[in-house]
Amino acid sequence: MGLNRKIRVVVVDDSALIRRVLTTIINDAKDMEVVATAADPLIARERIRDTDPDVITLDVEMPRMDGLEFLKRLMRLRPIPVLMVSSRTQQGSEITLAALELGAVDFLAKPEYDAHHGMEAYAEEIRDKIRMVAKARLKPAKTLAAKAIKTMVPIIKGTYRKNALIFIGASTGGTEAIKEFLCGLPADCPPILIVQHMPEKFTYTFAERLNSTCPMRVKEAEDGEIVQSGMAYIAPGNYHMQIKPGGSGYRIALSQLEPVNRHRPSVDVLFDSAAKYLRQHAVAVILTGMGQDGAAGMLRMRTAGAWTLGQDEASCVVYGMPREAFHLGAVAREYPLNRLAGKVLEYLYGKTEKAVQ
Repeated sequence: MGLNRKIRVVVVDDSALIRRVLTTIINDAKDMEVVATAADPLIARERIRDTDPDVITLDVEMPRMDGLEFLKRLMRLRPIPVLMVSSRTQQGSEITLAALELGAVDFLAKPEYDAHHGMEAYAEEIRDKIRMVAKARLKPAKTLAAKAIKTMVPIIKGTYRKNALIFIGASTGGTEAIKEFLCGLPADCPPILIVQHMPEKFTYTFAERLNSTCPMRVKEAEDGEIVQSGMAYIAPGNYHMQIKPGGSGYRIALSQLEPVNRHRPSVDVLFDSAAKYLRQHAVAVILTGMGQDGAAGMLRMRTAGAWTLGQDEASCVVYGMPREAFHLGAVAREYPLNRLAGKVLEYLYGKTEKAVQ
C-alpha cells in the first residue's frame, strides 16, 4: 500500500443493516474505504476478484457457503487479511475461534447499540482493527493434529524453581500464539495466568478449545480460586484478573474496575499484581498484539526481579505489544514464538541465568 492510498475493504455479511453500518463507519474514516459489499461468499468471490482489497470483513455465519469453508479456500488460493465479524453467542464464539485457526487475523463482535455512548466507541474499534489487520503478517493455518502437538514438549530433568508462576499477555494473533506456547510446556508446569484481549463468552470457549489441545488443564478463571500447578487460567472477558496471596499460595481476584489501556481484562493489571506479590518468582511473556497494554506492567515486573520475555517481530502477527515492552526496557530477552516455551522451561529448571536487570 502506498503512503497516501486508502485501505480498500470488502464487507461480506448477509445482513443488509450490518453492511450499511460497517460501510458508513469505514467510509467516515479518511484512510479507508469500502470498495464493495457482498451478501454471501459466492458474491464475495467476484467482488474480491474485481476490487483487489487490502482487508475483508467477514461474517462468521453465512448463507450459500459456510463462512469457514470460504475462509479456508481464500487462505489457500488468495491469502488476504480477514477481520471476522461475530455474533455474541456460543456458536458465534466457536466459529470465530475456528476462523482464527484457519488464518483470520482478528475478530470483533457485531455492534450492540448503546443508548448512552452511541456507536462511536464501536466505530473507533472497527477502524483501529482494520488499520492493524491491513498491516498484519498472515500466518499459515495450523495443520498439526492436537495429538501431534502434545508430543512437542521438550524433556528437561530437574526441579522447578520454588513458588514460580508464569504470566502471559496477548492480543491480536494471540489465540494461536498462546496455544503454541502452552503446547510447549509439560502437563505439570507451574500455574499459568493469561490475559488475552477478548469479549465475554469468547474467553470460555477459548479456554475449552485450549483444554482439548494443551498438555495442562486450561480453564476460565474464577474469582477466589487458589492457583495450582498443571493449570492455566484465562481471564474472563470484561473482568480484570489479578494474583493475590491466599492460603499457603496464591489466589485469583477478578474485578470490573475501569478499563486500563481501553481493555478489560488488561495485561497491565495482571502484571502489576505479579510485580507486587511475586517479584523474582514470576516469569512474564508478552506475545503478539496491537497497542501497548502490558508494557508498563512488565517493566514493573522486571524491576521487581521477574524474568521477562517477549515474542520477536518476525514471528508476531502484530508486533505492537512486544515492541512497546521492548522499547520501554521491560523485555529482558526476545525469542521467536517456537522457542519461548523452551526458554521459560530452561529458566524454571535453573538451566539458564537471567539477564542483568
